[in-house]
Amino acid sequence: MTLMETEHTTWTKQFINGEWVEGSGEKIVENKNPYTGEVIATWRSSNKDDIDRAYEVAQKSSVEWKKSLPAVKEGVLRKVSALMVERKEEIIKLLITESGSTRIKAEAEFASAKRIVDEAASFPYRMKGEILPSNTPGKENRVLREPKGVIGVIGPWNFPLHLCLRSVAPAIALGNGVVIKPASDTPITAGWLIADLFEQAGLPEGVLNVVAGSGSEIGDYFVAHPVPKVISFTGSTEVGQGIGKLAGEHLKETALELGGNNAMVVLEDADIERATESAVFGKFLHQGQICMALNRIIVHADIYDKFVESFVAKTKKIQAGDPSDSKTLVGPLIREKEVERLLDLIKGAKAEGASLLLGGTSKGSVLEPTVLADVKPEQHIVQQELFGPVAVLMKAQDEQEAVRLANDTPYGLSGSVFTGNLERGYQVAQQIESGMVHVNDQSVNDEAHVMFGGEKSSGIGRFGGDWAIEKFTRTRWISIQHQYREYPKVQ
Repeated sequence: MTLMETEHTTWTKQFINGEWVEGSGEKIVENKNPYTGEVIATWRSSNKDDIDRAYEVAQKSSVEWKKSLPAVKEGVLRKVSALMVERKEEIIKLLITESGSTRIKAEAEFASAKRIVDEAASFPYRMKGEILPSNTPGKENRVLREPKGVIGVIGPWNFPLHLCLRSVAPAIALGNGVVIKPASDTPITAGWLIADLFEQAGLPEGVLNVVAGSGSEIGDYFVAHPVPKVISFTGSTEVGQGIGKLAGEHLKETALELGGNNAMVVLEDADIERATESAVFGKFLHQGQICMALNRIIVHADIYDKFVESFVAKTKKIQAGDPSDSKTLVGPLIREKEVERLLDLIKGAKAEGASLLLGGTSKGSVLEPTVLADVKPEQHIVQQELFGPVAVLMKAQDEQEAVRLANDTPYGLSGSVFTGNLERGYQVAQQIESGMVHVNDQSVNDEAHVMFGGEKSSGIGRFGGDWAIEKFTRTRWISIQHQYREYPKVQ
């Protein structure tokens, strides 16, 4: 029986040591549907005592889990993947209901999350050690790769299932224990659903735990706790900087995927129809609430007017509103105060000389797809991570200016270059100060076996494939002296 069929009876509980238990905190938290405002469930927050118990059982359980055979670890991950397929429609509905995902986005998130689980299932067989030569006679140098111990994962609300599993699945597959603190806006899809899947898949008790509570109340304690060896966080740069500072004080490793102010550079030889089609998707998927979403679209002056005309025409066709409607591309923002924030930015951009070509109005938590053209680099809106359905169109006189404008930001997560010459696109991509750049594609890309991560204020560390193995394991040197070693004689 699934959680959906049990009417969410466990989705108001903490998950500690294989048990669904009431939170020990005093605060009662509401989990709301961002489109309707309807309360999905109420739950009692966790507190420091819950965090202590969760980390302690994760540490204890990880000792035995580390020793389990690769086939056992692989089997759990394969079972999670199979359960995801079996429960796909339930998961899609949860993403729509809890995070305001459109069906288009929920389907994409489900597919990405499943690929991460499938990729992680191979990790137990990819923990390779080495035997290295020695200059000491009779010595054998062995370099071992081992799990780090316990990983603390702070899950986001925008792609809650995918971005939380991106750390949880590899960490568990590699033999670590895990404690999740999901975003308070999405405790189900960033936490309890994941725990339920792993529990149903046969993961031993205590290896995975979920403590849901307000970051302002328990966030610092979750990071500073002495048990976790790595804190994995996906979210805003401001919060990530605080986590990085606190972790540094405790000599704790981090994996931080933070904000982005991503640019698409459209050169004069680009196919305008292809470029605008790509730009619309990269800007408006999930209402622009994606760290990789396009914020700034920088177009060569020679084709700027035609590009703007095509982009606006395509944006007008976007359906906004009910995320459960399969035709909707732009659904609700996570909360109405985000709409107010964006409307203020739009108003400010207009006051500074930008042209509002489309949108700029809202209904409840849904902001209509908005297009601002003739935006100048000095305008306030250009330096913001928008995280909403607002497209900023900028003009560049040549390739050099386009690259300069793309790099004129403290962020460096993802980017895009459109051109008719692929080699030229590659050369331009190399000049963009970003962890990821995609030629003749938009900026929202994520593949489970490929590295993922940003530069500058967009984060520290890499996720995906071999990079995830490196992040969630450690290497140790153990030497064996096979014959008696001669030491210098003491006179």
